[in-house]
Amino acid sequence: QVQLVESGGGLVHPGGSLRLSCVASGGISSIRTMGWYRQVPGKERELVAQITGGGNTDYAESVKGRFTISRDNAKNTVHMQMNSLKPEDTAVYYCYASISGLRHGIWSNEYYDYWGQGTQVTVSS
Repeated sequence: QVQLVESGGGLVHPGGSLRLSCVASGGISSIRTMGWYRQVPGKERELVAQITGGGNTDYAESVKGRFTISRDNAKNTVHMQMNSLKPEDTAVYYCYASISGLRHGIWSNEYYDYWGQGTQVTVSS
């Protein structure tokens, strides 16, 4: 079964940096887009950044110039370097990936979205 495991969250002062990582494992044939969403209580989950298999990236306006997403296709891994962090970046960050492979015990060419368990990022002085 495909799963995504995140790491790298924590507490940081304003202006500081964190690096989030997410590894996809299990029965994987192909990964299309990988990325990060974030959510704060009472608000909808929002896209932070995403990257295609070919390396094309997309960022939320609020993080452009501060966050950088990258991926290692050979390791089924996506990273997000977060610099110049602000208190408003505080949220639970979720990794996601669009993956084809083993699903419910059957190999499929269809792509499905998978999500990590979430990692807390807190920016506070």
